[in-house]
Amino acid sequence: MVSYELKQETKLTAEQEKMLKDAATRPIIFDEDCPELTEEELAQFYRVSEKRREERRKQTVTLRLSPQALNTARSLGKGYTSVLSRILESALKDKDVIQRFL
Repeated sequence: MVSYELKQETKLTAEQEKMLKDAATRPIIFDEDCPELTEEELAQFYRVSEKRREERRKQTVTLRLSPQALNTARSLGKGYTSVLSRILESALKDKDVIQRFL
């Protein structure tokens, strides 16, 4: 196997273009190390990025904050809701913090 790193602005040489065209027309050869997958095996594949996106998708909630807490959070500037989310996640991982406020 040969791999190359090409920069977008780099023009391919005639030899490189010929190699790419040849590779595109070359048949796929399956063997015991790389067998052809059945339809059932192919169906088991999924996009990891989509699953991770679902896991990371934030939920919208309504939360009541005191005016002082809201003003302090807003004073953090743009992105303060993300900061609040990280603070909350961190606090919820600490059992002592949770016990202190129950």
